[in-house]
This record gives sequence, C-alpha cells and structure tokens, in this order.
Amino acid sequence: MTSNPSNVMALTSNTSNKKETVAIFGTGDFGRALAYKMIQSGYAVVFGSRQAQISSLIPKGAEVLSHTEAAQKAAIIIIAIPRQHYNFLLPLAEVLHGKVLVDVSNNLKLNQYPQSNAEYLAELIPGAKVVKAFNTVSAWALQSGTLDASRQVFVCGDDKKAKQMVMDIVRALGLTPLDQGSLLAAQEIENYPLQLFPMWKFPILLSLGLTAFFFFYCLIRDVIYPYVNEKKDVSFFIAISIANRICPTMALILLALVYLPGVLAAIIQLYRGTKYSRFPDWLDKWMLCRKQLGLVALAFAFLHVLYTLIIPIRSYVRWRINSRVISQVNPLDNTSAWLSDSYLALGILGFFLFVLLGITSLPSVSNSVNWREFRFVQSKLGYLTLILCTAHTLVYGGKWFLYASSYRWCLPSVYMLSLIVPCIVLVVKFVLVFPCLDKPLTRIRQGWERNPQYSEHIPHIQLYLEGEQKT
Repeated sequence: MTSNPSNVMALTSNTSNKKETVAIFGTGDFGRALAYKMIQSGYAVVFGSRQAQISSLIPKGAEVLSHTEAAQKAAIIIIAIPRQHYNFLLPLAEVLHGKVLVDVSNNLKLNQYPQSNAEYLAELIPGAKVVKAFNTVSAWALQSGTLDASRQVFVCGDDKKAKQMVMDIVRALGLTPLDQGSLLAAQEIENYPLQLFPMWKFPILLSLGLTAFFFFYCLIRDVIYPYVNEKKDVSFFIAISIANRICPTMALILLALVYLPGVLAAIIQLYRGTKYSRFPDWLDKWMLCRKQLGLVALAFAFLHVLYTLIIPIRSYVRWRINSRVISQVNPLDNTSAWLSDSYLALGILGFFLFVLLGITSLPSVSNSVNWREFRFVQSKLGYLTLILCTAHTLVYGGKWFLYASSYRWCLPSVYMLSLIVPCIVLVVKFVLVFPCLDKPLTRIRQGWERNPQYSEHIPHIQLYLEGEQKT
C-alpha cells in the first residue's frame, strides 16, 4: 500500500518542531500533574521553586530552578499557586516583563473576591501578558488520563498572541481550548468549577417537590382513607404500590414538561409576529434545562419498570391470587385481554423510545449525527414517545374516570392527575400543526416579521424551540 506523500511530509514537519520551554511556578499537585502531561507532549518543563532542589515527586525530565532562573528560561510561565501568595512575584516584575503568565487558580467559593484572580495578577505585574486557562481541569484527570469528561479548557486574555500560544499548548496536550474573549471573562471562568450542577438545580427541585406532593396525595387517598373508612391497615402500600404510582406519574409529567416550553414559545412567537424578541426569563431558563428534565423523567421511567417487574413476587399480590376462586368454565373476556395487551404494548414501545431519546441526548451520540437526524429524534420521536406514554396511561387508568369509587374524599386517582399536562401539550401541539398556524410560524422562524418596525431587535436570538438547538 502506498503512503500519501503529503501525510508523510506533515508528520515529519510536526515531529521535527521542537516545542518551547514552559516554566511552572509551584510544585503542588496540579503543577506536577500539568508538568507530567506537558513532558509527555514534548515540552521542556522547568519548575520555579523557593528551594532549587529536585524532589522525588517532581516528574522525571523536569528541571528545578529558582523563580528568577526559571522565568529567564521560558516565555510562558504557569502560575500554579494560590492567589494569596501572588505577592512573591513583585520582586520578579522586571524579569516577568513581556512574559506570558498563565493563571490556573481557583477560589473556595463563588465571587470570593471583587475581581478575578487573573485580573488581580495582571494588576500586580502590569508588564506581563496574563492569560486564564486550565482551571477547569483537575490534577487527578491529568495524572490518570481520564480527560473525557473535562476535555474542554476555557481560555481568556487581552493579548491575542499570548492567548494563541496558550491555546496551542492546550491542543498539544490533547485538550480542546474554548476562547472566552478578554480577561473580563476570567471571573466567570473561575466560577465554573464551583458550580454544583447549575443546569440540574431546577429539574431536581421540581422533581423533589412534585414527588413529595404526589407521595402525600397517594398516602391520604390510598392508605389513610381505607384506614379511616374501612378500618384496613394497608400501610405496606408505601413501599411498592405508592412508589409505583408516583414513578410513572412523574415520568409522564416531566416528559410533557420537556415539550411544553416549545409549545408556549410557538404561541408567543405567533402572538408577537417575530422571533427577534426575548422570551420571558423563566421560559428561557426552562428551555435551557429541558435535557435535564428529560433525563430525570427517564430515571423515573426506569424505576417504574423495575417496580412493575417485582409485582408478581410481592406477598400481597400472591395472597390476592391465591384467595381468588377462578372458574374454569367462564370464557376469556376478549375486551379485557385486548386492553391488557394494548396497555403493555404501549408501555414497552413508549419506554423503548424514551431510552432512545436519552441515548441521543448524550454528547458522544448527538455529535455523531447531523442536525436533521437529531431534530427528527428529539422532536418527532419525542412527541411520539409522549403520545405512546399518554395512551399507555389512558388505557390503564382511563376507565377510572367513570367510577365513583375512584374519587375517595373527592380526590381522583393519581393517574388522572398525570394526564392533565400531557393532554394539554398534545392538544395544543395538534392545533399548531394546522396549516393556518404552522405556515406563519415557519415563516417567523425563518426571519419574517409581522411588524418589523415595532420589533425589539437584540443580539441574542431565541433558538431554544422544540428541537431548534441541540441541548
């Protein structure tokens, strides 16, 4: 097999280029881990330390010098020390003049200081070119090589050339640099590692609130009511029965809440006649966390499947089966058989598509499909999943609407409550599909405006509509 000359030439060119020397101030965990990774990538690394002696912890191949000597040997200096020790750099201001200082520090809490660490460093050494980078990568990930979950490195700085030099190092380490602009973005970059699941906060709080509500609702209706009116102690329902009512209810409602903001956004755009006007803040935030809502809904669906699988081995269920007198004479009720099989079939198909939606939302999967494929799965198949899961619930509990016994203390079954939001979403979506509404909505999303002179033009164009942007 013949080799491609251009590929051979490119390989030869890349391997022959000798990488520059990089100095690291600080011999802590992160400084050593970063040095180890850089030496693997072909960089010459020199440590600047108060004690110019080689420790057993220093990566093999790295040189240890005084801060002044290390700064003189390198054009790029990584400051891997806490902010409170930056003052030791003041006597080195003349040596650091014109050097690229890479600030990798983080704080202990959000907005701990009025200005970012990188901006403080730039004020402290005004003659240096300060770049913020590497603070979102952990020392453990650098040492173990498990960088898949933290491959992105946010970079910002006022000097474009200095920032480009740092981004070249990031790429050489096998990471992905993301240019965040000037040093003004450093405060936000330093807050990234301190945020605890920012996009999950609303979905988790909403799920906990709804779960608590439905738990006490079912407790009153299915445990307290029989005890008060019939003197029956069915408190054991709490472990399995009530849990298996809450899980499918939560899965269906949260799935509907994934598609409800897209429907609301479409109505707002039709009313305003433009897509260039901001949505309300609550709707913007709702749209941004739809992926997380869907994944929480999938988790509840998984729990529902597991609870359903263990139903036959429950003592209560076995007691009920054994206590029944089954007549072999009565023929099979085809209507009940059809309803039972349809309920199970709809549940299986709905759960299958639910899992497919969850898999497609993974970055590794979504990045491997084109935009049209992603939109088809998340929008078209998403609504089909909602239809199947709603039909699954209707077939199972729809008949309870007709029985007075289903309304204990005037409280309907929890399955009835679970159908409210999904049915509203599906009905409104069905109305929006009509040509008289779908055509103007499509034109609006393509840039047409009903009254352009009254539109509020803003740089941030709303794209978070039912499949209008990957989450």
